[in-house]
Amino acid sequence: MAIPSILLNFLFPPPPSLFVTTMSVIGISSLTNAGFMELKGKHMQYSKFLNVGAAKKENEMKLSSRNGMLWFYTPAFLVGLASLLVFHDQDQRFVLLASALTIHFLKRVLEVLFLHKYSGSTGLETTITVTLSYTLSTATMIYAQYLSRDLPDPSIDLKYFGIGLFMIGIIGNFYHHYILANLRKEGEKEYKIPQGGLFDLVICPHYLFEILGYVGMACISQTLYAFAFTTGTIFYLTGRSCATREWYIRKFGDKFPKEVKAFIPFVL
Repeated sequence: MAIPSILLNFLFPPPPSLFVTTMSVIGISSLTNAGFMELKGKHMQYSKFLNVGAAKKENEMKLSSRNGMLWFYTPAFLVGLASLLVFHDQDQRFVLLASALTIHFLKRVLEVLFLHKYSGSTGLETTITVTLSYTLSTATMIYAQYLSRDLPDPSIDLKYFGIGLFMIGIIGNFYHHYILANLRKEGEKEYKIPQGGLFDLVICPHYLFEILGYVGMACISQTLYAFAFTTGTIFYLTGRSCATREWYIRKFGDKFPKEVKAFIPFVL
């Protein structure tokens, strides 16, 4: 996959791998399409959007939300951990990227086990789709980094900037997940309008910080695949955030503060 020469200041040359090239195209196109579907009201079937905007499948096997989310994140965490144990003597950038991915998904697993509160279920089809997306993207990002080890480094080194963005993203994401988890008292299942932190400005600040975390990992990596997947993730979470805001407006009506945006304060 050829890229403009100016981008080679920021990116490693694409490795000669049909698999990575194919996954780059699939990643950005499938996630962008998923974001567009969210805007059209055809949602991924989990959390508050279970059975919303899709034909109800009476016989579809369902998992509890907790077990579904564990499936979302655990295989990707294991891929990241295995890459650190199996690929010895790698360069600093590889170790930083694999560590960031491992920490990201370990955090998500720990949140599922010890932080989040649950009130629903997740369809098996959605569970498989999301699990494959996270697992394959994690493996491909690490593999693309491995293939780039002998390629010339980009002239502009973004990895330390990326570490900073990743840390801001993971801390901000956890903080707003903590606020969400504490909205409900023990035994409560009803949704409430979140307040506190950036929830006073946007309804999905946890998505904003998740994007910052992925941009940070893309800057650590500086491979074309990492930036392609991150771009697709931005499109998907933008669509999901806008759909979430519309869901709150429909559910709470005039009680929902109209000045609260989707996920970018004062803008979107």
